[in-house]
Amino acid sequence: MRKPSFFEKLTGSITPSSYDDLFESETPSAIAEDDDCTQEVEIEHESHEEQEEEVQEGELSVDIYQTQDEIVVKALIAGVTPNSVDISLTRDMITIRGNREEHREVEGENYFYKELYWGSFARTILLPEEVDVDSADASTTHGILIIRLPKINKERKTKLKVKAR
Repeated sequence: MRKPSFFEKLTGSITPSSYDDLFESETPSAIAEDDDCTQEVEIEHESHEEQEEEVQEGELSVDIYQTQDEIVVKALIAGVTPNSVDISLTRDMITIRGNREEHREVEGENYFYKELYWGSFARTILLPEEVDVDSADASTTHGILIIRLPKINKERKTKLKVKAR
């Protein structure tokens, strides 16, 4: 009884229906001696246009770092107006949504390279610490969105006075 090798599974030279034949064979080698186990598999190729149609929403690339007092989120949103960016924030999560509209100057066949992403994008990030949503700030500089999220001070203490009624 022999298990199919990782490479046999990866390349598809052994199909799941052929696994039973492998387990019944007594061949101790890593490669089956019987050619009946090898099967050609047709790979369907999708055209580039079909793949682009399936893409519904792009993922926004971000840099996230922390200082002693805040968590900072930076994202490249060049070509997006600040009013069209939607930022939803909870104490432990942030979601950034927007839409980058393409303004075509030439037809598609005249492009040499077409690598920029156009369309809607979104990114949801779980934050490593709780933040103060009321003190958060967002701004843009040279096409970079900068969101500053002040950390909640868990060590902060307050004295309460008891009122007599």
